[in-house]
Amino acid sequence: MRRLAASSIPAGLLLALVLASPAAAAAQVVPQDEVRSVAPNVFLDGNSRYIDFAYVKTEITFVNYVLERQSADIHIIVTREQTGSGGGEYTLSFIGLRKYQGRNATLRYYSKPTDTADEFRRGFVNILKQGLVPYLYDTPLAEFISVTYSQKKDFRPTPASDPWHYWVFGLSLRGNGEFEDQHQGYSYQVNASANRTTEAMKFRLYAGLNFSHNRYEIPDEPTILSETKRKSLSNSVFKSIDSHWSWGGGWSLYSSTYDNARLFTSVGPSVEYNIFPYAESTRRELRVQYRVNFTLRDYYELTVFGKERENLFSQALQVVLEIKEPWGSAGASLQGSTFIPDIKYNNLRADFGVYVNLFRGFSFNVGGQYSRIRDQLSLPGRDYTPEEILLQLKRLASGYYLRFELGLNYRFGSIYSNVVNPRFGNV
Repeated sequence: MRRLAASSIPAGLLLALVLASPAAAAAQVVPQDEVRSVAPNVFLDGNSRYIDFAYVKTEITFVNYVLERQSADIHIIVTREQTGSGGGEYTLSFIGLRKYQGRNATLRYYSKPTDTADEFRRGFVNILKQGLVPYLYDTPLAEFISVTYSQKKDFRPTPASDPWHYWVFGLSLRGNGEFEDQHQGYSYQVNASANRTTEAMKFRLYAGLNFSHNRYEIPDEPTILSETKRKSLSNSVFKSIDSHWSWGGGWSLYSSTYDNARLFTSVGPSVEYNIFPYAESTRRELRVQYRVNFTLRDYYELTVFGKERENLFSQALQVVLEIKEPWGSAGASLQGSTFIPDIKYNNLRADFGVYVNLFRGFSFNVGGQYSRIRDQLSLPGRDYTPEEILLQLKRLASGYYLRFELGLNYRFGSIYSNVVNPRFGNV
């Protein structure tokens, strides 16, 4: 399944649905060194979690795969967004460099949530082949290309042809156990969901249960037992207004021994504005979101403010920036939340991450998160036991949280990465 977006691909080549590799021309064998000398250099820029790079290299042998953008003739940026059915929308942005400057294209591949890994990678490679056609037809490799066409229906079902009317349901049950002489533990979680996504509206319903039990036997010490429980039920509905605006709201029920929450019941509206059109979300986003909540709180224990239960209004403003460009990628978010009217109880959180291809062989990445915490109203009003602290059974009082990372990378040597050798895995 695929959709071809605006590009500079000649109209006659839009029919290319299957592109055979040079190996398809069995009658003629071209030495690999000769292929490398005339084939364009490709930098495939995507996440290895959803791209099987080894499979791509074995299936598409009519290009050179390089390790850096500076050595490439074609830069292919692959981004992913989840579809309403639980599958994925993969956007492949082909950017022509050097002699292909200005020869750009955007293709999309849609996977189903029921696709096997092999079905997905075969479909992805097929779309990748289509996008490479315009870069080969004026090279000596053109004589080894064969094109076939097969008619297929539109990839998006209409309500008339979809018996589920875009509804997707999920149910999962997981558990584990660990048993030793001095430690026995088990945990399980149950999750259920019901989602419906259309161009105009997004509906989400989620329910979850998490339970963990641990028992520690320490010589000459009393047995230590620890249990944590978390339950949640939430629903949200968001509606599209135009290419920039959306609005909606939701409600939730939440219970957690870790957060001293016997039952938190919340409800409230939200509105969002995207500076860039939502249609460009795979490459760039700058979203501003504001939401208001009313929460009924019932605590397990008296809080540091002597509350057993209370009703609270809160508000939050969040700005999110995400950019994926040939030079690298960047993302940042800033969120501020306060209680109303007691705005002195607030939380300010900032996240950022940047990955930059500096110059040939060099890349740089930096990221981190900082939270200024002034809103811990639910902390129990007593001293914790050592077991509760060491086993992380209760949320601890803190004025801040800080995490950061920094990286500088350098590669040198061969610019090519065409060879695949699966022996001994990735060691």
